Amino acid sequence: KERQRTLRAKQKAEKRPGRDDVARVLLHWFIRGATVKGREHELDRTGEIIVKRLVEQGFDEAASYAVFDALVDKYGGNAWGFRRKPHLLYPPEVNQDE
Repeated sequence: KERQRTLRAKQKAEKRPGRDDVARVLLHWFIRGATVKGREHELDRTGEIIVKRLVEQGFDEAASYAVFDALVDKYGGNAWGFRRKPHLLYPPEVNQDE
C-alpha cells in the first residue's frame, strides 16, 4: 500500500495522467466526434464491442449497455463539456504557517 501511495503522490506532483484519465479523454473525444459528425452507427458498433468485452470480463450485459448509453448521452449532448481538473492548473498553495 505504501508503494502505491508513493507512486500516486509522485504522479500527482509530476501532473502525470493515469490510464483512466487517458481513457476518459479518448472516450469523450470519440463520442463527441461521432455525434457531431452524425456517425451514430460508429457509436452503436463501438458500444456493441465494448459491451461484449465487458461481458467477457463478467459484467452484466444490460448494465453495461446502460452505462455506455449514459456516457454517450452525457458526452454527446451539447450541454456538458469535458471536466477540467483545475487542481492541475495551479501550484499547490503554500502553508503560510510553516
